[in-house]
Amino acid sequence: MRMAGKWMFIFTLTIGMMLPSWLMGTKVEAAEENGLSDVIIFENVPEADVTMEGDSFTLSALNVYEDGHFTRVEEGLVWKSKNVNVATVEDDGTVTFTGQPGRAWVTVSNGEFKDRIALDYKPDRSEKKKGKPEFKPSIKKQGGDRYDLVQHALSNMTMEEKVGQMLMPDFRKWEGENVTKMLPEIEEMVQKYHLGGVILFRENVVTTEQTAKLVSDYQAASEKYGLLMTIDQEGGIVTRLQSGTDMPGNMALGATRSEEIAEDVGSVIGAELESLGINMNFAPVMDVNNNPDNPVIGVRSFGENPELVGKMGVAYTKGLQKHGVAATAKHFPGHGDTATDSHLGLPEVPYDLERLKEIELYPFQQAMDAGIDAIMTAHITFPKIDDTKVISQKDGTEIAIPATLSKKVLTGLMREEMNYEGVVVTDALNMKAIADHFGPVDAVIRAINAGTDIALMPVGLEEVATGVYDAVESGEIPMATIEDSVERILTLKLNRGIIKEETMQPIEEKIAEAEAVVGSEAHKAVEKESAERSITLVKNDGVLPLESSGDDQVVVIGNTFIADLADEVTAHHSNTTLIKTGESELTAEQKQIVAQAEKVIFGTYTYNVYTRSANHPQMQLMQEVMANTDAEVVGVGIRNPYDVMAYPGVDAYIAQYGFRDASFEATAATIFGTNNPTGQLPVTIPGTDGGVLFEYGTGLSY
Repeated sequence: MRMAGKWMFIFTLTIGMMLPSWLMGTKVEAAEENGLSDVIIFENVPEADVTMEGDSFTLSALNVYEDGHFTRVEEGLVWKSKNVNVATVEDDGTVTFTGQPGRAWVTVSNGEFKDRIALDYKPDRSEKKKGKPEFKPSIKKQGGDRYDLVQHALSNMTMEEKVGQMLMPDFRKWEGENVTKMLPEIEEMVQKYHLGGVILFRENVVTTEQTAKLVSDYQAASEKYGLLMTIDQEGGIVTRLQSGTDMPGNMALGATRSEEIAEDVGSVIGAELESLGINMNFAPVMDVNNNPDNPVIGVRSFGENPELVGKMGVAYTKGLQKHGVAATAKHFPGHGDTATDSHLGLPEVPYDLERLKEIELYPFQQAMDAGIDAIMTAHITFPKIDDTKVISQKDGTEIAIPATLSKKVLTGLMREEMNYEGVVVTDALNMKAIADHFGPVDAVIRAINAGTDIALMPVGLEEVATGVYDAVESGEIPMATIEDSVERILTLKLNRGIIKEETMQPIEEKIAEAEAVVGSEAHKAVEKESAERSITLVKNDGVLPLESSGDDQVVVIGNTFIADLADEVTAHHSNTTLIKTGESELTAEQKQIVAQAEKVIFGTYTYNVYTRSANHPQMQLMQEVMANTDAEVVGVGIRNPYDVMAYPGVDAYIAQYGFRDASFEATAATIFGTNNPTGQLPVTIPGTDGGVLFEYGTGLSY
C-alpha cells in the first residue's frame, strides 16, 4: 500500500506537468492551507547523524510546517541522482555508490519544494598512510537557515508546548490495572500536556507484539514531535522487557573484563529496543560500587574501579547508540558509595571535589567525552559541592539540597566544569528522597532551575504542569531556561532520528520486524557467552569441577531462585535433590538427605547488609550445613559476590552476579567443568574484621 501510494503520487505529478498553470496553483494553495512550508533531506540537518557503514544507505525526507513542527515523509516523493556514475538512488531514497570516484547530487521533490545533498566518493585522507589511499563514501551537508529545525520549532512553540517537552510521566497503571494498550484517557493526556516522552515499565511491556503496538500507539498520539519512549533496560536485575533477551547485568560484564562483550550486550539491547520503537534507554549505570553495603546499586554497577566502569560503560553505550537508541549514564554524580537507598531515603556522599573526580565523576566524564546522549541525576546530597540547606516538608528539619535539585551540581559542576552539553534527566521524582522532602511542584521547579531538562515521573501531571506554567509566567523559571532545555531535547531527538512520521509504518510490519529481532538466536548466543565469561570462581579447595557421571548424591540447598539453580545442576547430574527452605535449621528429614550427600551446593541470595549477615536465617542455615556434613560444600552467590563474607570457610565459592537463566546455566556448566571460568572479581570482598577476604581481580580457572 505504501509503494502504491508513492507511485500514484509520481503519476499524478507527471500528468500535472501537462496541466494549465491555474490548475497547478490549487496544489500550492492546498499546501499553504495545511501549513507545509518546505521539504528537506533529513541528513542535511546539522543534528542528523550521518555515520555510514558500507556503500549503501537510505536518505530520508522531512516535511517542515509553518508552526515549527516537522514530520518524516515517505510518500509522494521523487528522488533523483544527477550523477548515476557515482551514486544511484531508488524511489525510497536508498543510495548506492557505484565505486566510481566523484560527486553525485541527490535531489528530492514533492512537486512544490525541492532539496538536494552532495554525496562524495573520494580518497580517504583522514589518516596519513603510505601508498594509494582508499576511497570512501561521505555526505556533504548543505547549509542554511532552512535546516535549523530546532530554532524554527522554538520560535513557534507555545510556552505549554515547550514545558510539555520537559515532562516525562509513567503510565504504569490506570485505575489499578497494568497499562498494556493505549487508553483514550492516556492519549488525551499526551496531547493535552504536549508530552515530550513517556517511560515504560515491566507492567507495560509483556509480549513483543503487544509492546510494539503500544509504542506505536503512543507515537501516533503525539501531536507534533516524536516522543522519547524510554525504559530501564539495563540488563541483569533491572530488566523490563518480558519477551527480550535477558542479559546478565553490569557487574557480570565487569567480571568478563571485555569491552567487546560489553559493546555486544549493548548492541543486542539496542537492537531489541529499536525494533520495538523504544528509542531511549536509561542505561548504562556508571556508578562506581565501592561500598559493599550499597543496597540499591550493587550488581547494577560494572564494579569498584573507576577506569573499569568508564571503559565498560562507554563500550555498552556504543552498542546502544549503534542502533539509534539514546543512552543515559546514571546516577550523576555517583550513587555507588552510599548505604541508603534513595527510593527510601536521602543518602549523602561526603567527599570533596578532588576525591569525586578521582572516583565517582571519572566514569561520567568518560561517558560525556564519548558522546553520551543523556545523564540521569542522583537524589543524593553532596555537601562538599553544595552545602545549601532547605527545610524538609516532611518534618521541618534542615536538610542539604540533593544533586537533582542543585544548580551547583547540575550547572556548575556538570555543565561548566565538566563541559557537558547533552540532556539532563532527573531520576524518578516520586522516590522518597525527593517526594518526602519537597512538594511535587516545588521539586520540578527546583530541578528545572538547577539545570534539569526532563522531569521524570513527576507526582501529579496536571498539578505539576500547571505549576510550571505559572512559574514561567511569573518569572520564577526564566523562559530562557525552558528554551535551553527544549533546544537540547529537540537536538537529541533529531540526532537519534526521533521524529513523528507522516505515514506510520503498518503495525503488522512493525510487529513482524520486532519478532524477528527480539530474543533471536544470535542474541541468545551473546547472552550465553557473556554469562559464561562472567562466572567467577573465587575459591576452590580442590573441590571443583564435579563429575557429572556417577552415582554421587548431590544436594542443592537454598531459598530464593534456588529451584532455578537446581534445575540446571540436574541437567548435568541426574542424582540431584533440591532442599528449598527459608528456615535457619533443617528438618530431621532434610538432615538425613544432607547426611547421605557426597556434595552440597548451597545458593545464597542477598540484596542488603542484613540478608548477608551471619544472623540471617539463610546464613545460619549455611553455617549449620557446613558444620554438620562430611560432604564438600560449594557456595554460589546468586546475586551479590559479597555473600561469601558470611561463610568464608566454604570449600568452593562461585560469584554469579544475577538471577537470569543464562547465569544459572553458566554456573552449573562451571560446577561440572564444561565451562572453564575466566571471570575476575570486579569488586573487593572485605573480611568481617575490616581486612580483605578476596582481592579485586581474584578469579580462578581449571
